[in-house]
Amino acid sequence: MQGLVDYFQKGGPMMWPLLILAIVGLAIIFERIITLFIRAGDPSKIAEKTIETFETEGMEETIEFLRRNPNPVAKVILHGLERIEKGRMVVEEAMAQKAASELAFLDRGMVYLTAIATLAPILGFLGTVTGMIRAFQAIAVAGEVEPSLVAAGISEALITTATGLIIAAPVAFFYAVFSSRINGFLRSMEEATNGLIEYLLERGVLAEM
Repeated sequence: MQGLVDYFQKGGPMMWPLLILAIVGLAIIFERIITLFIRAGDPSKIAEKTIETFETEGMEETIEFLRRNPNPVAKVILHGLERIEKGRMVVEEAMAQKAASELAFLDRGMVYLTAIATLAPILGFLGTVTGMIRAFQAIAVAGEVEPSLVAAGISEALITTATGLIIAAPVAFFYAVFSSRINGFLRSMEEATNGLIEYLLERGVLAEM
């Protein structure tokens, strides 16, 4: 721990905004992991459970099942099935409208991850500049080049650059992972809801109008 404190202190004042970026980025990454990989669920499984409930217990129990399910995909399907008597177009439109609000959680925090991945290297390079300025000022004051005078400024320059890149690299990686997960989730939900609608059409429960 003392080594980290020394490392932080040697980095100079630019380490504080870098620390803030690291903390915010870490918090967003944990939140995204929990939301996208645990709470979001699997749209295809929810659609399959919906069909299974309909086949065994009927439409009323299916709607009750969806109402009891806190998953956002279940809410999207429910919003459509509650209007099933109005035909396919109304059901699809209702699902699309509900999805726009319920699935807003998918993109939450993503813009901040992009900002952190961009700002961290910039702040690191800014620390590099200030570190070099400090080194040259020490030389100017001393009137001669002493390694001990220059070392502190160069150390600050290298530490901030390294820290900025260390923060940006994992943030950029997780952004790519989360973007892939979001795209896959949306495709899965579209396939699941389309499959459910086709099933209801085949069973004659939903009218083609």
